[in-house]
Amino acid sequence: METTENHKPPATIARLAAGTLDAATLADDTLTRIDAQEAALGAFAALLPLDVARREAATAQRERRGPLHGLPVGVKDIVDTVALPTAYGSPVYAGHRPRSDAALVGAIRRAGGVVIGKTTSTEFAYLHPTATRNPNAPGRTPGGSSAGSAAAVAAGLLELAIGTQTGGSVIRPASYCGVVGYKPSFGWLPTAGVRCFSWSLDTVGLFTRTVADAAFFAQALAGRRFAATRPAPTAAPRFGVVIDYPWGPLSPAMATALQEAATRLRTAGHTVREVRLPAWAAEAFEAQATVQGWEAVRALHTELTQHADALSPLLRDYLREASRTIGDADYDAAQRITAAAREALAEDGLAAHGVDVLLTPGAPDEAPLLSEHSTGAASYNRLWTLLGTPCVGVPGLRGPHGAPLGLQVTGARGADAECLRAAAVLEALLLPR
Repeated sequence: METTENHKPPATIARLAAGTLDAATLADDTLTRIDAQEAALGAFAALLPLDVARREAATAQRERRGPLHGLPVGVKDIVDTVALPTAYGSPVYAGHRPRSDAALVGAIRRAGGVVIGKTTSTEFAYLHPTATRNPNAPGRTPGGSSAGSAAAVAAGLLELAIGTQTGGSVIRPASYCGVVGYKPSFGWLPTAGVRCFSWSLDTVGLFTRTVADAAFFAQALAGRRFAATRPAPTAAPRFGVVIDYPWGPLSPAMATALQEAATRLRTAGHTVREVRLPAWAAEAFEAQATVQGWEAVRALHTELTQHADALSPLLRDYLREASRTIGDADYDAAQRITAAAREALAEDGLAAHGVDVLLTPGAPDEAPLLSEHSTGAASYNRLWTLLGTPCVGVPGLRGPHGAPLGLQVTGARGADAECLRAAAVLEALLLPR
């Protein structure tokens, strides 16, 4: 399958491939930087020993296993790894050593990457905050649940870190930390061996420094190129700015950010249209919570029934409430709504509105203060996770308190290449280099 764009490898990858950068030395330098910042940042749950990291990196580079050539990669601590403990962000599994790697870990190694450490996750990828700090917004949360991955990339410790999203756990922390977050179309990367919260929604995503890096790494890990859903575009992507939302009004900061982005796009000659979400969006938004709750009760049944006292009150109460209030009929109805919404999006499509992608907030506002004990809300992400569409969080703007504000570019399901292309256009205007 061919891509619609020629995604060049990041500079570090090019140097590793050419042999002008030694992978073992890069692993050494990466662990040294992590060691210098980790006490203040708290982005990692476990790290490879230096000798193991150097050996794995040297082998990957020497054997030219794949396009990553020994690049260090951080993996969220809900992804099973044999070489490193996997606690799923919970004391229930402290020191747990899985007997097999997740399929994603195999994909990373096959691509020539080295899983150099496990990044922090909220408890079972729900909402209980980690101790991780936001390097680009002191005193504010990095978000969740993929807190450590977002923070590690934001701090310059890694060029690639893996997260997951069931509601908004990639795009939201990317917005809060001021990095690129990419949630591919549902199923692009494997979830076998990733701790399940909701099997209909869980999606593996990436944190990177640039949109181009996200496109390169996503294809490297999948071992295939993005399919072109239409002939290679010659015209610039058309943006639809969503102007109202069924879950509530825009915050003043995000309204200003969207207006600023739209102005820059129009000034650069791009088509920008105001669009309204279809009538079915409100019902689908609510269906996401129903699907997630019903499945989470079953995915975490053992933990709730055998280790309830070790769960945070936030998660324990959520599971008990979902068990009490979401019946099988509710779940079946929510799945029917989901199927209808996906079909409506496929049939109607964005092109019917004269746009190629939608532009929305990546999060409700600047990151909440640490004193609020919150990882933020996934309001602007849940619908797209339910629909399985590609989303790219694009950094570059800041709110009234100086903290990052990320915007979200969303495309049609399967149109990842087009979505990333549009995100790169926006990135170039928000972060001119």
